Amino acid sequence: MRIAIMGAMPEEVAPILKKLGEYKTTEYAKNTYYEATYKGVELVIAYSKIGKVFSTLTATTMIEHFGAEKLLFSGVAGAVSPELRVGDLVVANKLSQHDLDITAFGHPSGFVPEGAVFVEADASMIDLSKEVASEMGKSVKEGIIATGDQFVANEERKNWIGDTFQADALEMEGASVAVVCDALDVPFFILRAISDAADMDASFSFDEFMESSAIISAEFIMKMVDKVIDNNAK
Repeated sequence: MRIAIMGAMPEEVAPILKKLGEYKTTEYAKNTYYEATYKGVELVIAYSKIGKVFSTLTATTMIEHFGAEKLLFSGVAGAVSPELRVGDLVVANKLSQHDLDITAFGHPSGFVPEGAVFVEADASMIDLSKEVASEMGKSVKEGIIATGDQFVANEERKNWIGDTFQADALEMEGASVAVVCDALDVPFFILRAISDAADMDASFSFDEFMESSAIISAEFIMKMVDKVIDNNAK
C-alpha cells in the first residue's frame, strides 16, 4: 500500500519528515516529493504550494505518478463557524468550492454541470480520526470546509460562504484535492487546524501558531497512518 501525505506549505509537512527521519527526494513537475518506508508501507509526502491549481497538480501527481492509494491532507484554515476557536481541529466530511460561480446560468454556487456542489470525504477515515482524537485527548469537529483561490479577510464574504455552503471553515486547497481523489476513486481525509477566528486578539502570531499547530497535526496524521495500516492488515 502507498499512502500520500500532503500539505500546502513547507511548515505543514516538515514535522512529518522529521518524524520519518530517512526519505528519498524526487523532483517532478516543478515540485519536490519525499518517499519513505514506514511500518512496511510506502509513503509519499509533499507540499503543493498555495491554491487550487497547485493542490490539484500535486494530488494528481501523487496518485497517478507515485501510485498513492489513499491521501491524507493536513493544514490550517480560517473559522466560519462562531463555535470554532484558534487551534481547534476540523475534519472535513464534505467540501465545496466557494469561488466557483456559474449562477448566471441558473446553477447553484459551487456547481458545474456533471459535477456537484459538495464532495464527500472518506467516512471510514473520519471514524479513524475520532479514535485518534480520543487517544490524544483532543476533540475534533466534523464539518463542511469551503475552498477558494482567495484569502478571505472580508466579514461579509465570510458570512456569505457560511450561509451559502453551511461551511464551518474555509481554506485554499481542500476541495480541489477532494475533486481529484473522488474522480480517481482514492479515499481521502482532510484535517485543518483553525488559524484565525472571531476570538483572535492583537497578540496572535500566525507564524508561531503555524509551527505549533504543524507539530500537533503531524502527530495526528501519523497516528492516522498507523490506524490505516492496522485496518489494512486485518
